[in-house]
Formats: sequence, C-alpha cells, structure tokens
Amino acid sequence: MNEPVRKRGRPRALNRDVGLGVASRLFWEHGYEGTSIANLTEAMGVTPPSLYAAFGSKEELYRQALDYNIEHETKRRAEALQGPMSAYDALAFYLYDVAEGVSNPDKPRGCMVSTAVLQHARENEAVAREVAARRDASIRFMKARFDRAVGEGELPTETDTDSLARFYSAVVQGMSAQACDGACTVTLKRLVDLALRAWPGNHTDRKAM
Repeated sequence: MNEPVRKRGRPRALNRDVGLGVASRLFWEHGYEGTSIANLTEAMGVTPPSLYAAFGSKEELYRQALDYNIEHETKRRAEALQGPMSAYDALAFYLYDVAEGVSNPDKPRGCMVSTAVLQHARENEAVAREVAARRDASIRFMKARFDRAVGEGELPTETDTDSLARFYSAVVQGMSAQACDGACTVTLKRLVDLALRAWPGNHTDRKAM
C-alpha cells in the first residue's frame, strides 16, 4: 500500500520585533558584512523566503535593525539631551551612559552605529552611507542641544557648537573603538572625565557616575 502523503506544515511565522532584536544583536556583534542570511535565518529559526517576505532584503533588514538598536540602546540619552537638565549634566549623562553601554559584558562590545561599516566592500556603499547618515544625525542632534545652551546662557555666544558636537561625537566613536579592543567601563569613564573638562561653558563639578 502506498503511504498517505503528509502535508507540509506552514512555515514558521516571523515576529517582526523578535526578528529585529535577533538581527540587531547579530549585526552589532559581527557587522553587516560579517553577518550572512544563513546566520540570520538560523538565529531567527525561519527560512530565507520568510525573512525576505518580512524585510525585503538584507540591506533593508539592516536599516530596520539600526533603528531598532537606536531606539532600545540610546533612547535615554536622547531624552537626557532633550530634557530639562543643564546641557553639561545632559552631556555628562550621555557620555557616561555610552561608556557603560559600549563596555557592557552582557552585550556585544562597542556601538552598532558609531563605528559600523567604516571599511566596506564597494557593493555595500549604500549601507555605509546609511550608517553615516545616522552618525551625522546624532551630531546634529547634539549640536541642537548646544545651540539651546548658547541661547540659555550656558555656553558663550561665540561657541562653535558644530565643532563642539563633533568633538564629543568623536569621543563617543573613540570609546566604541576602544571598547571593541577590550577597554573596560572604568577606563572609559576616566576618558569621559577628561573630555568633560573641555566643556567651554558653565557647569557644576560632577564625579563620574
């Protein structure tokens, strides 16, 4: 007798938020070029067609994973800069939080955005531009807070807020790179202590958090 034909089960449905969380961690840990579709589907427990149906392409998945990472890892920093605390205190919170975040032993080292896709293959130029745009947005966001500080008298009127924002963004990128090389939280917070001494405006003395 012929055995009855077994019907194939439906492919596992992909929960987008769960999928983005998995993808974000993989991209964070291994980078865009170091993370394959096979890595992603295996970690998510889905087939390539399911992944493509949900996100369209690896490149689009990476874009959404970047947004997911920014929302979950940097939201409190953005809120600090937008909030009522002084510009100096907000900046200090921001930098100390970065120092803790990029060296957290429970997460991949470094920052997914700050030092991502700096060196890349030619075919990934669009992805590199995507990450660079987010870094630029972060600089402009910080500059806006410093512009506000000028208007509120916390910074001198002649302050070059663009260069100041780029300086502190460079500190963030440097901490990310050093964390990838193994720098611990204590070491990075000492770096923040030094960086805050360059603040050209009013502030109250503050010890490392």
